[in-house]
Formats: sequence, C-alpha cells, structure tokens
Amino acid sequence: MLQILTGFGFLSGMSYPFRLLRLFKSNPGLLSYIIVPIVVNIVVGIFLYIGLFFFGWQVTQLLTDNMINRLDLLLADLPSWFNSLDYLVIFLGWLIRIILSILLLILTGFVLVQFGVLLAAPWYGNLSEKIEKVRTNKVEIIEVGMIRDIGRAILFELKKIVLILGCGVLIFLLSFIPIIGAIISTVGGLTVTGTIICLDFFDGALERRRLKFRKKVSLVWKTFPASAGFALVCLLLIGIPFINLITIPFCVGSGTLFVCDRILLKHL
Repeated sequence: MLQILTGFGFLSGMSYPFRLLRLFKSNPGLLSYIIVPIVVNIVVGIFLYIGLFFFGWQVTQLLTDNMINRLDLLLADLPSWFNSLDYLVIFLGWLIRIILSILLLILTGFVLVQFGVLLAAPWYGNLSEKIEKVRTNKVEIIEVGMIRDIGRAILFELKKIVLILGCGVLIFLLSFIPIIGAIISTVGGLTVTGTIICLDFFDGALERRRLKFRKKVSLVWKTFPASAGFALVCLLLIGIPFINLITIPFCVGSGTLFVCDRILLKHL
C-alpha cells in the first residue's frame, strides 16, 4: 500500500533534498562542505546568466517576433471581420515567450550544473564522502591514481555528451512522426534530461567505486521510478534563477543520500 501511495517510489525519490535538510540539522558540521561550491556556483552563474541567458533571451525575442509577423501577414490577407484575431495573436505571442523563457531558464540551470559540478568536484567529493560516512558508517573508495582519475572524469563528461547527442538526434527524427511525434519528443527529452541529472548527482558516490558508465546508467534505470522523482525535483530546483546557485550543492548531497538508501544496499 505504501508503494502505491508514493507512486512506487516516485514521491520518495522527490523527498531526498528535504531528507538532506534533516541530515544537516542533525549534523551541522556538514554545512561547511557546501560553502566553497556555493561560491563557485555564484561566480560561474554570473557569467552564464549574463552570457547564455541574455543571449538566449534575444534569440527568444527574435523567434517570437518573427512568428507574430508571419501571423500578422497571414491575417492581412483574410476578410476584415477576422481582425478580432489580433488579440489572439498577441496572446499567443506572450504565451510563446513565457514557454521559451521557462525552457531557457531550465537550460541555463542545466548548463550551470555541468560547469559547477565539474569545477567544484573536489569539494563535492568531500561532501559526498562525509554524507556516506554519516549514513552508512563507512566509505568505500577504490584508488586508481590522479592521472587515471582525471582521465575517468574527462571520459565521463564526453560519454554524457555522446549520450545527449545520440538520443537528441533520435528524438529529433522521431518528432516528425505525425500526431505522436510531439509526445515522443517531449517524453524522450525529459527522460534524457532526467538521466543526465541523476548521473551528475549520483556520481559522487558511484565514482568512488570506479563503476563503468554503462553501469551507472543502468543503476539510474534500476531505481526507476524513484530516480525519476529525484530527477524531477532536482530539475525544478536547478531551474529557479539565482536560487539554483544554492540548491545545486543540496542536489549533489541528496544524490549521495539516494545512492546510500536505494543503490548500495540493493544493487551493489
């Protein structure tokens, strides 16, 4: 019954950032490990929001204005009693702007995660180790040496890019299927995004065990739908402008909690 009420783990997966707050409350010393990542996020975030977001906003404005102009030209060839549709065009223009702006905010937050997690990796690693120690009373680390460690980190990022591009091309092609194409592309896009988010936030604990990339991806799917709930709440947290500068370290820490509770005991 509990599984049904929590969506077979979906709602439980969503609860992990809030579980981390409870862990911080009982272990306040852990808070010291998120100070540097927050500073790194603020520095990276300033450049991203000034560059990527405002550039993207200009592109959004250009696309919207172009679409409205096309609709205006179309209405100009229609009988005069169709002039009342101008209000509909204005409404559609604002609706498109809002949708594109939300997507742009999510994209900016997603890029911020990629850079922030990479640049603050040593501090996130310490945070993850301390959380795992508190949660399981032990920390498993397989040492491979600094050079190989750096190589694995680079390969991890490259494989994520390959996964995004490969799935992105397939989703783009499937989007042309009549009627169901839009549904497939939406679900597919959310699935890929959720998988990447889980890989980023689970990696602190998984990488210490030097797991292969395919194994990490399989663990994300083995914990579905809890991993989907976790990815959704993290996507919301990283999509809120400026607030995400603080919430990203919490997502990293809650990812370690998720691994300790749902992966280490059941799948490793």
